[in-house]
Amino acid sequence: MTAVFIHHTDTPNGYDCADVPRTLRNLYTGQTRDQRWGDLGYNFLVDKCGTIYEGRAGGTDRPVVGSHTLGFNQGTTGIAAIGTFGRGTPVPAAMEHAIAALAAWKLGLNGIDPTDKVQLTSTNDKSRYTKGASAEFDAISGHRDGYATNCPGDALFARLPAIRKIAAGLQGRLPRASSDVALPASLRNLQQTSH
Repeated sequence: MTAVFIHHTDTPNGYDCADVPRTLRNLYTGQTRDQRWGDLGYNFLVDKCGTIYEGRAGGTDRPVVGSHTLGFNQGTTGIAAIGTFGRGTPVPAAMEHAIAALAAWKLGLNGIDPTDKVQLTSTNDKSRYTKGASAEFDAISGHRDGYATNCPGDALFARLPAIRKIAAGLQGRLPRASSDVALPASLRNLQQTSH
């Protein structure tokens, strides 16, 4: 796994975190019945309280191929922020930090620096790149970088540089003062259950 693509679910933001399992069931139904993907497209989903959910089944620490960024599903992980993050919508700090911690962990499994650039090869002609074309991406990119969409919304897309920096700090690639974000409990739980 060499890159992470950040998404939003394009669902309402006014949810109660206790109600997220219902939202996940609705997303699952839409993606399995309507899209016929067989499972959730995203590898992980993160709510506004910073809770991380496993999306596509197969193991959190394994290179499970999702259906999240057409043309660039191979070798990448899709993380979806639960909600809609158009221009002017605040991105909750707990969500941002959880996304950064999850990305740091997934990229760290292969020694990838979250602030690096990576080369990916398009697997079809439906992405922004023709099949077989090599393209350079940030190790943590937005869905729109690989596919013609507004996802993950202007507000979340604008936070990607900060998310990269937090993730790099969590990997110990920045001075200690920059990495004062604790690993979310839900990520610690995912790590424990995957071993």
